[in-house]
Amino acid sequence: MLITAAYAQAAGSSLLGSSDTLVQLVPIVAMIGIVYFVLWRPQQRRAKEQREMVQAARRGDVVVTTGGLIGKVTKSVDDNEVEFEIAPNVRVRLARSGISEVRAKGEPVKDPIPPAKSPPAKKDAPNS
Repeated sequence: MLITAAYAQAAGSSLLGSSDTLVQLVPIVAMIGIVYFVLWRPQQRRAKEQREMVQAARRGDVVVTTGGLIGKVTKSVDDNEVEFEIAPNVRVRLARSGISEVRAKGEPVKDPIPPAKSPPAKKDAPNS
């Protein structure tokens, strides 16, 4: 009797073995998918935005280097280098890969509320 039950269990387990493997793989695949969408994809998007920002640096932009220097781009030497001014009459060539941040050109501060225009003064007609 014991031998018959053992053979019955062995025969049934071979049919269930393939579904057990599938059940074990589903959580692993789900975790890989979550990691991709939570970590890798946003990081790739940020890297792409950084590359585009650095390539779009043009004359007049204020940039921050990876070393922490802040200066104004004076000339684009080529696709890989820019010339920027870190102090008056001190110009340095920098590889674009050394730019960590591009700040927009400085614009004058605009008044939040434009001054009210006064109505034109009326001219008094001379008495005749």
